[in-house]
Amino acid sequence: MDAFDIADWRRRVFALYSAVRAAHDPAAGHALWREGRDALMATHPASPLSEEDRAGFDGLPVADYDPAWRFDAEVRLGDGEVWEATTGTDGTVVFERFGVAELPGVGTLDVWRLTSYAGGLFVPVKDPGPSYGGGRYVVDTVKGADLGLGDGRLVIDLNFAYNPSCAYDPMWACPLAPIGNRLDVPVPVGELAR
Repeated sequence: MDAFDIADWRRRVFALYSAVRAAHDPAAGHALWREGRDALMATHPASPLSEEDRAGFDGLPVADYDPAWRFDAEVRLGDGEVWEATTGTDGTVVFERFGVAELPGVGTLDVWRLTSYAGGLFVPVKDPGPSYGGGRYVVDTVKGADLGLGDGRLVIDLNFAYNPSCAYDPMWACPLAPIGNRLDVPVPVGELAR
């Protein structure tokens, strides 16, 4: 894997989320997302799956789409609190609390702004459900992973929660969900634990 592989991976992820946003129905977009992620994970040179895992790969464990877990959330402006995520490979990654999104019946999630090069919004989530123990990502605009935003609102569709690369290979360093991104209710949708 080299820098061109990683750049191509990101380009394909951006294109995938663009196609998902263009889908006329969130469930149809979810089907595109599942198919696209499975193809990338199985075949792309920048896949976080090991060669051994790719050999027997038959798809990521993703729950069926459930519209009850999709939220068009108003983002209340945050207090600017700083979160410094220490990673083994990237050093300290600094985020600023941009806002807070209320998910009725589920809880609140902090919306973070990456303060370094590339900027962008970031919403990780950790729940006590059948998911990766370190948490999953729902929005990561640096990687093109968003389903819609603007006018103080952000689409937070937990059906699209996905495991970070570090869930597959320790060579990747991932910021894990801080306290304001931990939910008390299980989230049974999105990519589940392997």
